[in-house]
Amino acid sequence: MDSLRAEYRKLLEKYFGPQMKLETVSDLEGLRIPHFYNAFYVYKYSTGISASIALSERVLHGGKAERDAYFTFLKSGGSRFPIEALKVAGVDMSSPEPVQLACDRFINDVRTLKGLLKL
Repeated sequence: MDSLRAEYRKLLEKYFGPQMKLETVSDLEGLRIPHFYNAFYVYKYSTGISASIALSERVLHGGKAERDAYFTFLKSGGSRFPIEALKVAGVDMSSPEPVQLACDRFINDVRTLKGLLKL
């Protein structure tokens, strides 16, 4: 715990600079941030958004079969492991496609934003 606190204090000092007076316990904040110590915590965000985008694309641009697969996915609740439940909906998170789709969507959204802001 001491090494984690010391590393986090270094980050705080670097981030805020010498103008910020940190309390002696400021580095305790790092202990409440699961990104630092919970295995693969951060990846849950990217896989979740990738799966969501893939699901929404299938439902919005597919037909009845895609919508039915989505409803079957929802009805399964917690009865399957997430990766298996997503396969029922037609999204295979063990393949690169859902992540690539999310990256492509992000690129497109950035281009759209640049156009709107006239950058």
